[in-house]
Amino acid sequence: MKPSDISALRAPGRPTLSPDGRFAAVAVRYPDLDADEYVSYLWLVPTDGSAPARQLTYGGRDTEPVWSPDGRWLAYLRAERDQAGPAGKPQLWLLPVDGGEPRRVTEHPLGVSGPVWSPDSTRLAYSARVPEPGRYGTDEQVSPAAEPPRRITTLRYRMDDLGFLTDRRNHVFVVEVTGGPPVQVTDGDADHTGADWSPTGELLTFAAARHETAGDDLRSDIWVCRPDGTELRGLTDGGFAAGSPRFGPDGESVYFTAVPEPERSVVSRHVGLWAVPVAGDQAPRQLSDQEWHNLARPAGMITTTPEGVLFTEEHRGAIRLLRFGFQGGEPAVLVDGERQVIGVAHAAGTTVVSVTEPANPGELAVVQGGALKTLTAFNEDGAVPVRPMVELNAAAPDGYPVHGWVLRPDGAGPHPVLLLIHGGPFFQYGWQLFDEAQVYANAGYAVVMGNPRGSAGYGEAHGQAVLGNVGEVSATDLLALLDAALAEDDSLDPGRVGVMGGSHGGFMTTWLAARHGDRFRAAISERAVNAIDSFTGSSDIGWFFADSLYGPELAQQQAQSPLTYADQIDLPMLIIHSEQDWRCPIEQAQRLYVALKRRGVPVEMLLFPGEGHEMSRTGRPKHRLARFEAILDWWGRHL
Repeated sequence: MKPSDISALRAPGRPTLSPDGRFAAVAVRYPDLDADEYVSYLWLVPTDGSAPARQLTYGGRDTEPVWSPDGRWLAYLRAERDQAGPAGKPQLWLLPVDGGEPRRVTEHPLGVSGPVWSPDSTRLAYSARVPEPGRYGTDEQVSPAAEPPRRITTLRYRMDDLGFLTDRRNHVFVVEVTGGPPVQVTDGDADHTGADWSPTGELLTFAAARHETAGDDLRSDIWVCRPDGTELRGLTDGGFAAGSPRFGPDGESVYFTAVPEPERSVVSRHVGLWAVPVAGDQAPRQLSDQEWHNLARPAGMITTTPEGVLFTEEHRGAIRLLRFGFQGGEPAVLVDGERQVIGVAHAAGTTVVSVTEPANPGELAVVQGGALKTLTAFNEDGAVPVRPMVELNAAAPDGYPVHGWVLRPDGAGPHPVLLLIHGGPFFQYGWQLFDEAQVYANAGYAVVMGNPRGSAGYGEAHGQAVLGNVGEVSATDLLALLDAALAEDDSLDPGRVGVMGGSHGGFMTTWLAARHGDRFRAAISERAVNAIDSFTGSSDIGWFFADSLYGPELAQQQAQSPLTYADQIDLPMLIIHSEQDWRCPIEQAQRLYVALKRRGVPVEMLLFPGEGHEMSRTGRPKHRLARFEAILDWWGRHL
């Protein structure tokens, strides 16, 4: 796989099913390097495998399809292009399934998301951000630079890759299929997300932080109201960071995902499955085991079915599909193995999933018993040759097991080695086609990657094992993984090892370069946290994340900040950052760059304009390509 091959990787999104389960519709997305943007089309797929997938739309930016309960319509989001300019904001469109032209039904200045049908197929609920008058282009005479100042009064006021929150709150709307203006269901100074209809269509549910201290804490609750916004009431009243509410088939309960006790912390905590009666006469109850079941990120989801609640779970590098009974207990495992479930839909006894595997970025499959039957060929076999992921098991000096993988290039070696470190830290590498690892392996590098303590997918205790001592605990496991790979395979060259990672992986790269620099020839630290003291106030999540992960005391945070040990870094380092990164702000890169440059360390800084924290995954395609080229150039010079 070469850097430019990212344009050949087709990724299906979350599917939707016709009411009889006979057909699935799914959006398939890929980067277009020539246009320097992402394109996405809707495809129709027979679930019995009787015919190949057929392209339904040609809009270029079509996503989030949802089939109407009467089977007549596909609602979806489309971002139209303004002549030769960039695509606009996504709006809600309707496509008649039996034939005909699609039509647009919304016109919100900042776009819409999360469409969901009413049970009688006459209305759609969705979410849309409502900008303050005069902001975000609502007044053509007022440019962004001429907008009035923002008065900030809360800790939670902005988000990376989105921007400011308090002047464009997310609200729930309902629109009639036959036409007419949408009805705004919710109001107030709060974001409302994840709307769903009750089986009778008499109620809507959603998640929102409407309490007095919202914005200064992480609490959010589950609410219900009438479709016109009346009779609003909370089903939970504190104690949760809750989201994704879904009515059960009988309409008597709402199922939702949550981290309990968010006032304690949400960092390295499992997001579990909960239920609460709509009548409000009982307390919420947890259906999942807090220690072992964690909703997958970033595309985790729940779906209610007549048999139970479908739940996508992180598990040792896989994303499994579980089904919990309505009373909880041990879940049934519907999809397992060396793959990740990235989308699921259920109707009329049929369950379809979007899955990615180590050799395929994504296909649609139907669940049949304990097996999967692949329905699509969005990614032709062998179109992008990839190297196999070989499982690796190591033991830290204290005997703790560390799980990971090695990707080896062609040839007998000796091969230079890259230790690749994921972000989070509560995240997981795993069984998927990972473009970065494949590009590096094709370029001649053996890639070692894994899930040390602090990672997700191995139980909540595994994730919390690094709290208060992130650098030392993570380094112990990462070096054990590297040592195991070098010991097991004499085609790996221990004298030519580089280390790299982004976000928390960048934190650990800088840490290892300072504390264990003798193990490496060079390093690439990307979008890193390097100085916890300034990260606390400058990051969109720093106000709660830093104290929870690193500890509240300044001396403790300084001891865990890689920048504290910058005077011990002597190996060449490339620092990569995005100028609009609000998760790990650019000053984190600048401070490290200046500290190394002043000491004469070989250091370079690569800055990407107009990009946020997720640039390597969702940034402009040409920026992603330029990043790959810079990384390969760096390793070519130093390894």
